[in-house]
Amino acid sequence: MADGATPMMAQYLEIKTQYPDALLFYRMGDFYELFFDDAKAASAALDIALTKRGKHAGEDIAMCGVPHHAAEGYLLTLIRKGFRVAVCEQMESPAEAKKRGYKAVVRREVVRLVTPGTLTEDTLLDARRNNFLAAFAEVRGAGGYAWLDMSTGEFHVALCPRVMLGPMLARTAPREVLLADEDAREAVEESGATVTPLAPASFDSQAAEGRLAELYGVKSLEGFGTFTRAELSAMGALIDYVEITQKGQMPLVRRPMQEVQGAAMQIDAATRRNLELTHALSGGRDGGLLAAIDRTVTGPGARLLETRLCAPSTDLGTITARLDAVSLFVEDRRLACDLREALRRAPDMDRALNRLALDRGGPRDLAALRDGLTQAEGSATLLDRAAETPELVETAAARLRGHDEVLGLLDSSLVAEPPLLARDGGFVAEGIDVDLDEARTLRDEGRSVIAAMQARYAELSGISALKVKHNNVLGYFIETTATHADKMMSEPLSETFIHRQTTANAVRFTTVELSEIETKILNAGARAVELELAIFARLRDAVLEAATSINDAARALAELDVGAGLAEIAVEGDWTRPKLDASRAFAITAGRHPVVEQALRRQGAETFIPNDCELSAEGDAARIVLLTGPNMAGKSTWLRQNAIIALLAQIGAYVPAEAAHVGVVDQLFSRVGAADDLARGRSTFMVEMVETAAILNQAGERALVILDEIGRGTATYDGLSIAWATLEHLHDGNRCRALFATHYHEMTALAGKLDGVSNATVAVREWEGDVIFLHEVRAGAADRSYGVQVAKLAGLPAAVVERARVVLDALEEGERDRGGKAQTLIDDLPLFSVPATPAPAARAEASELEKKLRDVLPDTLTPRAALDLIYELKDLVRGD
Repeated sequence: MADGATPMMAQYLEIKTQYPDALLFYRMGDFYELFFDDAKAASAALDIALTKRGKHAGEDIAMCGVPHHAAEGYLLTLIRKGFRVAVCEQMESPAEAKKRGYKAVVRREVVRLVTPGTLTEDTLLDARRNNFLAAFAEVRGAGGYAWLDMSTGEFHVALCPRVMLGPMLARTAPREVLLADEDAREAVEESGATVTPLAPASFDSQAAEGRLAELYGVKSLEGFGTFTRAELSAMGALIDYVEITQKGQMPLVRRPMQEVQGAAMQIDAATRRNLELTHALSGGRDGGLLAAIDRTVTGPGARLLETRLCAPSTDLGTITARLDAVSLFVEDRRLACDLREALRRAPDMDRALNRLALDRGGPRDLAALRDGLTQAEGSATLLDRAAETPELVETAAARLRGHDEVLGLLDSSLVAEPPLLARDGGFVAEGIDVDLDEARTLRDEGRSVIAAMQARYAELSGISALKVKHNNVLGYFIETTATHADKMMSEPLSETFIHRQTTANAVRFTTVELSEIETKILNAGARAVELELAIFARLRDAVLEAATSINDAARALAELDVGAGLAEIAVEGDWTRPKLDASRAFAITAGRHPVVEQALRRQGAETFIPNDCELSAEGDAARIVLLTGPNMAGKSTWLRQNAIIALLAQIGAYVPAEAAHVGVVDQLFSRVGAADDLARGRSTFMVEMVETAAILNQAGERALVILDEIGRGTATYDGLSIAWATLEHLHDGNRCRALFATHYHEMTALAGKLDGVSNATVAVREWEGDVIFLHEVRAGAADRSYGVQVAKLAGLPAAVVERARVVLDALEEGERDRGGKAQTLIDDLPLFSVPATPAPAARAEASELEKKLRDVLPDTLTPRAALDLIYELKDLVRGD
C-alpha cells in the first residue's frame, strides 16, 4: 500500500476511477469530502478552504469538504460552473461495518450523478422554467431530436435534420445535450448547452425500442405512434443516460409526445434573439417579451407559457380553442379573479410527484399533492359558474375532478404543515394508525402512562403504598414494603405480579404488561419514526399509482393559469382578440409593441404611438412594405411589433392592437440588428449576410420576414446592390410577406417596378434645424435620412455637426449634377480646408432681448408678471 493509502483512501481511489470526469462527493459522516484534484477544483469554484489529509505517493493529499445538509447549494454552484458531480453515500453505519472486522471500511456507493440536465430539487431549479435534457441522433442521414424534463417527466421527440438542429436547440433551450459523435458539437456549444458524449451503444435504435418498452411496461411502442429510427435512437439515449445517472431510480417519464412536422411556427435562433422572445439582448429576462406578457401565478403555468411562446401553433383548431379560453376569462372577470386566487395556492405537483418517484421526496411533496388536488377540485367548482364553457376549459375541468380517493387518503393521513424530511417524523396525523398513536403516547407521555398503571395496580392489589419505579439495572419494576410481601406473592395477586427481587425493606415485582410497556417506552421514539416511514412508503406508492391522473390535473391547472394570465394582460393593456384563418392576410389596426409600451408606462414618458400595418397577400403573390425614414424614428420598433403580434396571435393570446387579422404564419424570420461574432471570426457584416442567406434559402410563401438595414456594413454601392437584390428575391423567389426597412432611398423606385412592393415612411417634422420624431408610419417614401440631425441629438460636437452639413450639401449637389462628375465632386470638396477643431467664434454682444431674459427669475414671477413679461419681450422682438 502506498504511503498514506489507508483502506478508506484505497476505497476512494477505486470509486473515483469509475467517474474520472466528475467531482466525487465522498460522504464521511456529516460531510461530503473531496480529495486530490477534485478538492483543488472545488475549492476554487466554491471559494472554500483547501486543507490536506496525510500523504499519498509521497505528496500531500489536498482536501476540502461541504456539510451534507447544505450540499444542494454547493451542487448548484458547481453545476452552473460546468462541473458534473458524483454523489457517493455511506450505505451502512460504522457499527454495521465493524461487524465485518475492526478495520472494515464503511461500504459506499455512488447513488447519483448530478449533471445540468438531471436536476430535480426545487433549490437547484428555476420554478418558472423547464430544465431539459436533450439528445440528437442521426441514422442513415435522418435526424432525430428528443428532449426530457426529468423534474416533471415531460418528454418530446421530433424529426430534426441536422440543418434544423440550431433552431431546435434555440427553441427548447436544453441545459445538457447528448451526442453520439462530435459533428454536431459546434451547434450545441453555440446554444450554450453542456455537451455530453455517449457511446454509440446508447444510441442503438433497436436497443432503444426494448428500453422504452420496458420503461412503459408494454410489449410494443405502436400505441405511442410510429417513430423513425433516428427518433428512437434519440429517445433511447435519453432513457439510457437517465438510468446511468440515477443508478436505476427512474423518474415518472410521460409517454413521448411526437411533434408533427409543421405543427409549430419555425423560428430560428437569430430571430428569437432579435425579437427578444424570452430574454432581452442584454441577457436578462427583464426586457424580453415573455416577461412582458407573463401574468401566470404558478410555476407550471409559467413553464407552459414559455413553451407556447417558443413554439407558436400553426393549427387553427388549437389556436381557436386557446383564444376561446382567454375570451371566457376576459369577459367574466369575477371568475378569472377567483380562479387566479385559487391557482396561487396550487403547488407544483409535477415536480413533487417526480421527486417521490426518484425517492428524493419527503412529506412536503405529499402535502403539495394534497394541496394541489384540493385546489384542482376547488377550481373545477369555480368553472361550473361559467355561462358557456369553451372546449379547452371544459376538458380541463374534467381533469381536475375524480381524485377523491387519493385526495381523501392524503388529507386524512397528513398533518397541515409536515416537516421537510420523512426521517424526522411528525407528519402523520393522529388516528391513522393505532400502533403509531400508542408509540407517540409512550414517547411523549411515558411518565403519565406509568402513573396510570401504578394507580391501577394499587387498586388491584389494595396496597396504596405500591409504587412503579425505575433504575438502570432492573428497568421498570413494582415495589411494595416487606410487610405486603406475603399478600403480593399469594393468589390471586401472584398470577399477575411476578417476583423479581427482595431487599431488606422492600419487595420488587413485575408484570408481563409492565415488561411490554417498558420495551415500548424505551423504543417508542424509534418505533414511531419506523411506523411513519412505513406509512410514508404506502402513501408514496398510492400517489405513484395515481400519477397519470395527477399529471393530468397538474396540466389542466397550468392550462387554466396560462389562459387566465393572458386574459389579465389583455384587460390590463386593452388588447384585442385577433382573427386567424388560412389566408395570407396580415392587417393590423393601431398595433403596439408590448415591451416598449410597458417600458414607457413605467418611465412615465409619452404614450406609445400606435400604427397600422397592411401586409395582406393575394394568391401566391408576394407582399412587401419597404420602409424608409430616419434613425430613432421607430422603424425597428414597428418591424418587431408586427412580428410579435403574429406570434402572440398564434400562441392563442390577445394582441396589442385595435384589430388584427392574421393568416397563419408557418415561418418567422427577423434580421434586425447585428454584432460581431468574434469567437467564430465573423464581422458584423458577415453575421448579417449569414442571417440573410438563411432567410432567402428557407422562407416560403406563408413566412413572415422582417429585415432591417440589409447591406449597411459594407461600401455604399455594395450595400445598395445587396439590399436591392435581396428585396427582389423575396418578391420573385420567396413570394412571402415581408417588412423591409432601409436607408437606401434609391430602393423606393422598386415600388413602381414590382407589383407586390409598396412604400411606407416614418413621419418626422423639422423645426429650426432640429428634427422631431412623430413615430407615425405613413404611406410614401422618405426623401432623406436626417442623419446629421440625429447626430446632433446624440451630442456630437457642434463643429463636427456643422462640418457634416457642409459635406452633405456638397455630396447631394454632386448627386443632382452627376453627369460623370463624381471625381470632380471629390476634388472640389474641401475636406481638409478647415482645422479638425476650429477655435470657438467670438461671442457677439448680447442683444436687448438676451439681456432682458438673463435678468428674469422664473420662479419669482406671478402669473400676472409673467404675462406682462411676454408682452415686453414681444415688443423687443418687433423693435418697438
